[in-house]
Amino acid sequence: MTFPCRRSLVWVFGAFVLLVALAVPAKAEPAMWVIRDKDSTIYLIGTLHLLRHDTEWNSAKVKKAVTESTELWLEIADVDDQATLLPLVAKYGMDREKPLSSKLNPAQKEKLAKLTETYGIPVVSLETMKPWMAALMLAVLPLQKSGYDPNAGIDRFLKAQAEKEGDKIFGFETMEQQVRIFADMPESEQVAFLDETLDEVEKGLDLLDKLAKAWIDGDTETIGRILVDDFKKEAPAVYQKLLVQRNVAWSEKIVEMLKGSGVQQIAVGAAHLAGPDSLQVQLAKRGIKVERY
Repeated sequence: MTFPCRRSLVWVFGAFVLLVALAVPAKAEPAMWVIRDKDSTIYLIGTLHLLRHDTEWNSAKVKKAVTESTELWLEIADVDDQATLLPLVAKYGMDREKPLSSKLNPAQKEKLAKLTETYGIPVVSLETMKPWMAALMLAVLPLQKSGYDPNAGIDRFLKAQAEKEGDKIFGFETMEQQVRIFADMPESEQVAFLDETLDEVEKGLDLLDKLAKAWIDGDTETIGRILVDDFKKEAPAVYQKLLVQRNVAWSEKIVEMLKGSGVQQIAVGAAHLAGPDSLQVQLAKRGIKVERY
């Protein structure tokens, strides 16, 4: 099986919360949804995980949801937990027995050498990385060079606001679960992932600009077309694992949340709230009405 094309690859990066980058100019009005029953309100917002510091996106609707809610649900509860992340990277992202170059064919080695030279990175520094880890590291290079900062991501902003207000913060997944989404791929798929990244890392910036505008405009149709459609067509098994299965699991958790009461806010990657297998669709299958907010 070949790995997803460039459009799909953009979404795959989004699954790894600490290494995603999307270009977003000011001023954004992201799409939101709301779920209500007799004693519960749940707000849904799609997130981008890395922004410029000058991006103005905190709309009145977002502020209202933040103020009203007493719980915040993210993909993972603590996106800044380096003490947890680093051992996981060492465990799942490194291979000190078999160098990265030994897993690549001559053409892939040449592409890797060119890209690392462009960004001034010693290619030897990647030798102990597994292909999936090297792919994620290389994918963010142009974005980091352009001045994007993970500390300006929406998840972190919402988390900081929740902490300020004394809200409880929960995660649908653990950091280890997110890392293993990539680490559990067969080596052949990891190499294909890296190869695609080497081909498309520069070209991806133009696509990200289109995605950013769609997010600003609350255009979920375009988000779905960019992030979901080709992924579902070209890599259905990976699509099921990375998007559908997670949406199903999260929808079941939301059903449980609705058995309680109060106001919660849910903030997950924008791809989870777009397309034919979105979180909203999974909730509808379980009799939960989701309305645009």
